[in-house]
Amino acid sequence: MNKNTVLGWATLIMVIMGVLLVCLGAFKYDDVAGYGFGAVGIGFFSIAWVFNALKGRV
Repeated sequence: MNKNTVLGWATLIMVIMGVLLVCLGAFKYDDVAGYGFGAVGIGFFSIAWVFNALKGRV
């Protein structure tokens, strides 16, 4: 596996984890903890976006 493949897999894993965290925050936790899970999920999306932008440049 080259660097672009590793970044592609990392992006996919980060997106899946981001979706899971946002869903946990939206559907399981109705109190303040839900906002934390949602914020961390959005953070995972932003890191996945950076990984996707780095593909082909590293």
